[in-house]
Amino acid sequence: MSVLHRRREGWALRADEETGQRGWELPRVLVITLVLAGSVIVLAGMRASAGILGPIFLALIVTIAVHPLQRLLTRLMPRWAAAALCLLVVYVVLAGLVLALIASGARLASLLPRYEEQFAAGVANVTDRLMQVGVSRGQMDSLAERLDLSRLTALVSDALSGVVGVLSSLVLIVTILFFTVIDAGTFPRRLQAAAEAGFHPGVVSALMEFARSTVRYLVVSTVFGLIVAVLDTGVLLLMGIPAPALWGLLAFLTNYIPNVGFVIGLVPPAVLGLLEGGPKLMLGVIAAYCVLNLVIQSFIQPKVVGDAVGFSATLSFLSLVFWAWVLGPVGAILAIPMSLLVRALLLDADPDARWLRPLVANADPDEEEEGDETSAPQTVRHRAAAPDVP
Repeated sequence: MSVLHRRREGWALRADEETGQRGWELPRVLVITLVLAGSVIVLAGMRASAGILGPIFLALIVTIAVHPLQRLLTRLMPRWAAAALCLLVVYVVLAGLVLALIASGARLASLLPRYEEQFAAGVANVTDRLMQVGVSRGQMDSLAERLDLSRLTALVSDALSGVVGVLSSLVLIVTILFFTVIDAGTFPRRLQAAAEAGFHPGVVSALMEFARSTVRYLVVSTVFGLIVAVLDTGVLLLMGIPAPALWGLLAFLTNYIPNVGFVIGLVPPAVLGLLEGGPKLMLGVIAAYCVLNLVIQSFIQPKVVGDAVGFSATLSFLSLVFWAWVLGPVGAILAIPMSLLVRALLLDADPDARWLRPLVANADPDEEEEGDETSAPQTVRHRAAAPDVP
């Protein structure tokens, strides 16, 4: 369908040759400016309400993750029993994760005081060597005051208090999960019924693909997390690091943070390695984590995740930075699912935005075009059958 354009006082007058209808269209620059301004307002609102949005999105992702189990159980038992059993599984897993985090922090805080003498001797050794190369005594005294193991213990205690403070959000998450898991049993069928009735089938299809991609991402992350946890536990056990199982569990949990999660899991065993065996053992722990975690979590896993959900490695990392900035620590964990949701609503649901898919996808553009061509007739049929709904 051809469209004639005529400019008048900065506005575009569009006339359809077939219908003869006319309407005014805003200039492209003004549209882009309004979109950017609206995006800034939305992001500012999301940052201001991160304490509420984070638990809501986390509950949504957990509900999507447990839905395949709920669907399987529904075939074996009544719907209410399947929902109750899934809720029990989710609550047990969440309670186990919170207790594991608290146990890890408490274990590290209890181990640090045992190494005060070794830490003081190491600081004195470093101070003597720096003084030999010309560093003044006053600077050394200031450095020794800052390198105090009690400060590190206080820092761990503060982090532990922060983890306990998450329990307030956990109450909200548990409450939201109670309702979302119950509604999840019938929600997909309601979506499918809306699509068959012709109500925005593109949006329905995009949301269903978002749910499938989220499940694939969680499965891949869980499998790689288990691999990394087993390998890290074995290496730390061989090196003689105290409580290796706890740090392996921490490595599993931080695996859900894309690209940089292993750095968080590296800190406790590296500190204990320094206190237990000196710089050599600490460097050995760091080297082992770099070989195992860096290769698996920063090179292999992003490629597999990209193939599973259709995201490039660059976009995965940028998603981590962006959503951590918007929603805080919860945003770092939900970075990929949140980006999948945005892609579903803004790109997958809008046929006119398909040209943007090659910019974010981890696939060959020729394959994207072939996929669009094969799915185009079905999309056209849906759009033709869909009534005009405001």
